[in-house]
Amino acid sequence: MNIQANERPASHLFYVTRLRRPLVDRAEGIYVWTKDGRRFIDGSSGPMVSNIGHGNRHVIEAMKRQMEKTSFAYRLHFENEPAEELARRLAGKMPGDLDRIFFVSGGSEAVESAIKLARQWAVATNQPQRWKVICRFPSYHGGTIGALGVTGDLALTETFAPQIQPMPVIPAPTAYRDRDNLTMEQRGLRYADMLEEKILSEGPESVVAFIMEPIGGAATAALVAPDSYFARIREICDKYGILLIHDEVMSGAARTGKYLGGDHWNCKPDIVTLSKGIGSGYAALGAMAASAKLVKPVLDMGGFQHGYTYAGNPLACAAGLAVLEEMERLGVEANAAAMGELLKSELEGLAKRFPFIAGVRGKGLLIGADLVADPVTFKPFAKVQATNQRLLDIAYDKGLILYSRRIRGDGYEADNLILAPPLIITPAEIGEMVSVLGDSFEQLARELDLPISSNGNG
Repeated sequence: MNIQANERPASHLFYVTRLRRPLVDRAEGIYVWTKDGRRFIDGSSGPMVSNIGHGNRHVIEAMKRQMEKTSFAYRLHFENEPAEELARRLAGKMPGDLDRIFFVSGGSEAVESAIKLARQWAVATNQPQRWKVICRFPSYHGGTIGALGVTGDLALTETFAPQIQPMPVIPAPTAYRDRDNLTMEQRGLRYADMLEEKILSEGPESVVAFIMEPIGGAATAALVAPDSYFARIREICDKYGILLIHDEVMSGAARTGKYLGGDHWNCKPDIVTLSKGIGSGYAALGAMAASAKLVKPVLDMGGFQHGYTYAGNPLACAAGLAVLEEMERLGVEANAAAMGELLKSELEGLAKRFPFIAGVRGKGLLIGADLVADPVTFKPFAKVQATNQRLLDIAYDKGLILYSRRIRGDGYEADNLILAPPLIITPAEIGEMVSVLGDSFEQLARELDLPISSNGNG
């Protein structure tokens, strides 16, 4: 059935779109082709999902084999081998004693599960007064009502404010923006100490957990806190008996050059949430990891009051197991680290040429920057300019898919940009991607009369 773009019904698309996107045909490696024959570089791995790239035959064949056996078995009726084996393998990659795995279908579900586990643990251990989950601004932890309650982005939460239980908020450690006389180490400690200040103001007995992205995702575009931040956060959580939740939905699954973003600092959270890359787009899959010391009291109280229909289904877990096998076979952690250094260096070079690119940051193949009107003060472009959206459209027309968000609220406003291609990318493919990116920045600069430096490369 060949449907022309102007004949297509609205179908499932609720989004207001300025342009209809073409119909996808196939994908392989870092590339996606459409029905009309165009080829795109997937420079963002979708929304940071396709970590092992598209069209991996090992994963596809593993899913076929599982479908020939059974594609679904409800977790309360049966155990299944793919789920058991994937849980065992994932537990081996978690820090500390996080050896209890609860499967879900996506990142929002994983965060909901973590929040519910923290609360049920508090009740099961005779601490029913603990219910508050401190979060950061900006941050993004998912689109469900519960996950939005710990998300710091007014563009996403404002409409639903009457339905959301407000949670305490502290600033995200955007130390790269600060203009003071402190060292980065001192800034890291200052941001971490804001957690203790918030705990004390809320009442330590009322706080059950603190949730954070070890390396920033959609809201902060690969934000990396100063090294000093992480140990102090752990110290503060231990001091007040608060659970530390690491949201690794975007930074996990080898995306940053280690299996978890927190591994760069030898972090030991109490709960980890995962999704996106663990299924790599082959199946809807997510997971929460916790320790037996958290899970056992909940089970002893009568069980985890939570669950999803497709949690731990054999087809999704077979895909996840095959993805994990391919990550190890292809050495994607090492490649993400090496290619990430190259990509970050190239983006820094472009920032010298185009001064409206500022704050280049990230680890591995999760690289971010801000698009700014003033690179010294980080003054944002006016909203009416829609600078980030125009960049996305220009790059898309040139065959490069990028990821960008405009974040606003609580005195913070920014257009950010994320570069996050599949972890199998090669130096030659990075060169191709950067070439298109540079051309896109140049067209954006000329359209909006933005500065171009003669001292930059290119």
